[in-house]
Amino acid sequence: MNAPSLASAVLDANLAIVRQGLVLSTFGNVSGVDRQAGRILIKPSGVPYDALSAEDMVECDLDGRATGNRLRPSSDIMTHAVLYAAFPAIGAVVHTHSTFATIMAQAMCPIPVFGTTHADYFHGTIPVTRPLGAHEVGDDYVANTGRVIVEAFEGIDQLSIPAVLVAGHGPFAWGRDTAEAVHNAVILEEVARMAWHALALAPGLQPISRALLDRHYLRKHGASATYGQ
Repeated sequence: MNAPSLASAVLDANLAIVRQGLVLSTFGNVSGVDRQAGRILIKPSGVPYDALSAEDMVECDLDGRATGNRLRPSSDIMTHAVLYAAFPAIGAVVHTHSTFATIMAQAMCPIPVFGTTHADYFHGTIPVTRPLGAHEVGDDYVANTGRVIVEAFEGIDQLSIPAVLVAGHGPFAWGRDTAEAVHNAVILEEVARMAWHALALAPGLQPISRALLDRHYLRKHGASATYGQ
């Protein structure tokens, strides 16, 4: 994707997370990557969403360094950069503080597959990272946030479970492009809301069977998917 169209896509995605009710104030950010051109575009830090334009999306290199915009990038840029480096299949990252996903992150509770809504979009438990140690918070904190996400995904396909809860912080989601990443962030919040209420009603609730999980996930995402046109 060339720079102007990527800038427009990143702007649209940032505005979409507001429309979807995933952010308050200036919380949250969306980025997109153009690996061929070696650039990341991300929301500027602290700028109200209703004041944003495509030209405001801050261009950074793949190491997260700003490369010539008048505005500073989101303070989370290094987390995004670490994820792009570790997850070569993704093209966009969304970070929000959406209510129920953040509740689960603050409680350090992964989200098991309690129902088929979850199974339609995430092929397993949405993991929660380990807490950062004091030295990790004090030194290179934002990049270390990305590193504990990568650590949590050891042995997990990042496209089959395209979201994570950062302990004590909040959710990150991603996708192959900005639209998919936003969609995954929206579904993550709904799945977290359902899980929170289900656990309130049934604290000992167990996940659905692997057979039911696979049936629902693979009908949408498998090689022989039957869902949709």
